[in-house]
Amino acid sequence: MTSSNPSPLWQPDLEHIARARITRFQAWAAEHHGAPAEGGYTDLHRWSVDELDTFWKAVTDFFDVRFSTPYARVLGDRSMPGAQWFPGATLNYAEHALRAAGTRADEPALLYVDETHEPRPVSWSELRRQVGSLAAELRALGVRPGDRVSGYLPNIPQAVAALLATAAVGAVWTSCAPDFGARSVLDRFQQVEPVVLFAVDGYRYGGKEHDRRDTVAELRRELPTLRAVVHIPLLGTEAPEGALEWSALTSSDVTPVYEEVPFDHPLWVLYSSGTTGLPKAIVQSQGGILVEHLKQLGLHCDLGPDDRFFWYTSTGWMMWNFLVSGLLTGTTIVLYDGSPGYPDTGAQWRIAERTGATLYGTSAAYVMACRKADVHPSRDFDLSRIKCVATTGSPLPPDGFRWLHDEVRDDLWIASVSGGTDVCSCFAGAVPTLPVHIGELQAPSLGTDLQSWDPSGKPLIDEVGELVVTNPMPSMPIRFWNDPDGSRYHDSYFDTYPGVWRHGDWITLTSRGSVVIHGRSDSTLNRQGVRMGSADIYEAVERLPEIRESLVIGVEQPDGGYWMPLFVHLAPEAELDEALLGRIKRTIREQLSPRHIPDEVIEVPGIPHTLTGKRIEVPVKRLLQGTPLEKAVNPGSVDNLDLLGFYEQLARDRA
Repeated sequence: MTSSNPSPLWQPDLEHIARARITRFQAWAAEHHGAPAEGGYTDLHRWSVDELDTFWKAVTDFFDVRFSTPYARVLGDRSMPGAQWFPGATLNYAEHALRAAGTRADEPALLYVDETHEPRPVSWSELRRQVGSLAAELRALGVRPGDRVSGYLPNIPQAVAALLATAAVGAVWTSCAPDFGARSVLDRFQQVEPVVLFAVDGYRYGGKEHDRRDTVAELRRELPTLRAVVHIPLLGTEAPEGALEWSALTSSDVTPVYEEVPFDHPLWVLYSSGTTGLPKAIVQSQGGILVEHLKQLGLHCDLGPDDRFFWYTSTGWMMWNFLVSGLLTGTTIVLYDGSPGYPDTGAQWRIAERTGATLYGTSAAYVMACRKADVHPSRDFDLSRIKCVATTGSPLPPDGFRWLHDEVRDDLWIASVSGGTDVCSCFAGAVPTLPVHIGELQAPSLGTDLQSWDPSGKPLIDEVGELVVTNPMPSMPIRFWNDPDGSRYHDSYFDTYPGVWRHGDWITLTSRGSVVIHGRSDSTLNRQGVRMGSADIYEAVERLPEIRESLVIGVEQPDGGYWMPLFVHLAPEAELDEALLGRIKRTIREQLSPRHIPDEVIEVPGIPHTLTGKRIEVPVKRLLQGTPLEKAVNPGSVDNLDLLGFYEQLARDRA
């Protein structure tokens, strides 16, 4: 629950509060839009959810959002799902992302770092030139607004340029990281039918080269809608037959032409795995992402032209899209392509030092790994430019807060944040003007009516409940791909509390206004912030003849760790020996990704099901977290209650 110690770990001083952009915004919004002039963040937040239309108008005015066609009103239909934002307006996301090129042409827009840890700058003018050239070439290839453009790319400058060029022409971007196997990528890209594929020949990770040419060849075979494939020779290989060269497509010097699209025109497709079926293909809009990210990055993360923004991420995770949006605030973004711990656990701190990062974002898991490995960031690196260390992926445990405070700086702003791929933003987290309490997120985000509800829909304070959002956010999905009647979108968030977004996390809203996240309230796997569906793993593993059935569970641990066991019910005569264990892991690595590999594979006498034949995931997870059997499951709903005794005993043995 909340920390019993009421005194904060960090408190911003008066100068810090006065300098923060959110302070300037509040004063400006008080003068122009009737926001409360006094009362600090709590009153500003209350106003932002009570006066939702006025708040979002204030955001677009404050950040000078350029509407090429004006909007009729801020919010048309307010219902969820289906809220209509800024109807009538047209704009372009890429145009806003490259605005700083006009005034800061020679300064770095991107700092690219690989495992050599030597930063290489790409200036604003060079990025704009590449985007202009690439956008013209995409149009020449027949790419039109609404067409899908895909990237099988690591976190490199070419990925940023390709995304922005796609947005400039009004096409829809989608990407996967090259550590994803062909099956994982096809489960995503086949849904959206891309017309162009940007692909690397391979990537470097952990000091090794990984050739991906065979995977790219398979993607080309299995994506019949492709009109063009663009080869990016990261490992220096020749372009395969019929592919275009990246260098040829980015050689001309043309100013980008921006397609002015409706506010709710699709910008990109992100993927989030639920517990059944293919990954959800989540469509977010150009305007919705633009205004949400200006708010989140400009006000909550306090980013501007003097900042350098580094978040350890990959193109297969929403945090990459969020990082790219740092360009909207004129911030230099740091792209790191490589292993988080190469050549040693302290690698990310070295990159933060060498790039002069002012906001450094990482995973809670990395912070805990540094603590365990006895890394001393402030002793070994000059981190004087860092204002904020932010963490996401899973809740940062209390020991993680203490370690950052002791080992980085005692006046460090620590922002544990939580949101989701589904909104590509944060529901709660960083506020530069509020204190930080150990184990807690500072506050809900502006414009987000975040609440904790009990099963009957009653709001709770200082008690664990379901994370719900009771008002629309601009970056909520406009739809899922291939979901014509909207039923899959509705069932994902709105079937528990009609008209209210239920996210699938357990949270506590504290009486001091902070937020505690306790992990998933459903059985979706969440490893270092990447949501994975159990169905993907079952499909891969159960193709092996030795495995009759399987069950995978992700268990949040009290120390902030995450334990992901795979339980296997073997076919008669089969044996869980080293050979089978190796085959299970290899199958998962090759067909899905290294991230999907379980921490342990455990043979079980059987897999429990509901009476309708569904695998029982959530009750098993609760048993493994120590919940007594009678509280974890309704005994009348299980096909074989005796099987659950095995998991209950396992939890006791582990404890």
